[in-house]
Amino acid sequence: MKYFLACSLLLSTVFSLQAQGRKLPDVNVKTPEGQTVKVQDLAPAGKITVFSFWATWCKPCVAELDAIKDLYPEWQEKYNVEFVAVSVDDARTTARVKTFVANKGWDYKIVTDTSKEFQLAMNVPNPPLTMVVNQKGEIVYDHLGYNPGDELELEEKIKAIAGGK
Repeated sequence: MKYFLACSLLLSTVFSLQAQGRKLPDVNVKTPEGQTVKVQDLAPAGKITVFSFWATWCKPCVAELDAIKDLYPEWQEKYNVEFVAVSVDDARTTARVKTFVANKGWDYKIVTDTSKEFQLAMNVPNPPLTMVVNQKGEIVYDHLGYNPGDELELEEKIKAIAGGK
């Protein structure tokens, strides 16, 4: 168990060091309606954008998105933040995404990455992974996994990026 935890921490740290300061890749994702969208267009200049890689079958992912659901309207108002939930469901399960999101009542932008192009470009090992893009389009924070309360740490990071508002 200690070995597993040490490996997980090391992997998280290595990923974190690789991602920070990078720009978003020039790749495409799809809306649940099938429209193609450039990832870079999802994080407009001047706006903080949070990307959360998730899947319908991932219980920690769903727990994280449920926890953020009630906080998100306040984050939008206080920090001018946009939240994009990136489903990494495969072709078999992606058909469920739209209904799943509607049943959950999540008010996030939802995109799908069935080709795994975005996931691979960002070296995302597994969901959940949350990353924050600042107003200049730079990835300034990322977090692998989810434990209750991580959404509060995420808010602190967003607040700091927003200038402490």
